[in-house]
Amino acid sequence: MYKLVLSVIASLLLVLTPPVEAKVKAKAKARAERTASAGKARKHIVIKSRAHRREIALRPAAESRNTMVRRTVMVRGKRKLVYQRVIVAASLPERARQSAGDLAGLNQTRDPLDLKSNVAFVLDQNNAEVLFEKNANIALPIASITKLMTGLIVVEARQDLDEVLTVTDDDVDHEKFTSSRLRVGSQMTRANLLHIALMSSENRAAAALARNYPGGVAGFVAAMNAKAHQLGMRDTRYVDSSGLSSRNVASARDLAKLAMFAYNEPLLRQYSTDPKSTVDAGGRLMHYNNTNYLVAMPDWDIGLQKTGFINEAGRCLVMQTVIQGRAVIMVFLDSKGKQSRTADAGRMRRWLEALRPPGLS
Repeated sequence: MYKLVLSVIASLLLVLTPPVEAKVKAKAKARAERTASAGKARKHIVIKSRAHRREIALRPAAESRNTMVRRTVMVRGKRKLVYQRVIVAASLPERARQSAGDLAGLNQTRDPLDLKSNVAFVLDQNNAEVLFEKNANIALPIASITKLMTGLIVVEARQDLDEVLTVTDDDVDHEKFTSSRLRVGSQMTRANLLHIALMSSENRAAAALARNYPGGVAGFVAAMNAKAHQLGMRDTRYVDSSGLSSRNVASARDLAKLAMFAYNEPLLRQYSTDPKSTVDAGGRLMHYNNTNYLVAMPDWDIGLQKTGFINEAGRCLVMQTVIQGRAVIMVFLDSKGKQSRTADAGRMRRWLEALRPPGLS
C-alpha cells in the first residue's frame, strides 16, 4: 500500500512540473521584456531630451524654454529613475534698465549725427558760440562728472596738497556698494587723492577729500552748490562729492560752464588728462589709468576732461579739446554702450572738421 501511494505522488509530480516550469519561464520572460522596454523608453527620452536642449539653445533668449531633468526618487524603499519636464527660469527675459533720460523720453530725440547720447552740447570756448545742441537744458544725473566740481572746490580752498589723509570706513560707498582698490586704512596725500579722483574716478578718494574739508562732508557739499550758483549753473544740484548718488544732477549747458571755468586751473587740467600715474598709498605703490582713453591718442588735443557712469546717468563725458585750431567744450550725457560717449566725440569732431575747413580763422 505504501509503495502504491509513493507511485501516485511521483506520477502527479511528473504531470505538474512542466506547467509550473513554463509559468516560471513566462514570468522571467515578461520581466526581461519590461526591462528592455523601459530601457528603450529611457534611451528615447534621453535622446529626445538632448535634441530638445539643442532646440532650446537656438531659441531667442527672451523665449521661455522647456527641458528635461533626470531625478532619482525612492519608491517603496527602492531607487527609481524618473524624467521630469521643467521650465528654465533663467531663460525668462530680463527687463532692460532705463536711465533717467530714457524715462523722460529723451531717447526719442533724433539728431543729424545719429549720436548715441541722449544729451549733447558743444560750445566754442573763446566766444561761447553754441555749435551743437541736443536736450541741453534738461537736468539729469551726472555720475562722476561730479568730481570736476569736487576738484575745483579742493583747489580753490588752497588746502595743503602734501597733507597725508587716511581712508576710513566713512569713505566706503554705501550708496551703490561699488568696490575700490583703495583699501580702508590707506594713507595718501591730498594731491594724490585728487589726482586719482579726477584721472581714474576713484570714489573713495573723492569721499576722503570731502570728509577732510572744513565742515566735513556737509560743508564740502554746501561749497559745491554755492560754486554752482556762482557760476550760473541754475539746473545743478549736488548731494555728494563722488557722483554715486543719482540726485547729483545738472544740465549739459551747466556742465559746459563748469568746464570752461575749471579749465583755468592748471592742476585740474594736468590731473584729469594724465593717461596714467603711479601713486604712493602709504608705502604701497598703486598704478592707475585714465578712464578716458582718448587722452592717450596722438590725434586728440585734450586740455580737460571727466567721465562718469551710473545706471541712472548712462555714460557721460565732459571734455575741452582743440579741433583745427578751435577750442571747444563738448558735453555728452546718458550715452548707451561702453565706448559710445567717445564714439560720439569722434563723430562730433569729424562734423566740426567738415564745418570748419583747415586754415579757416
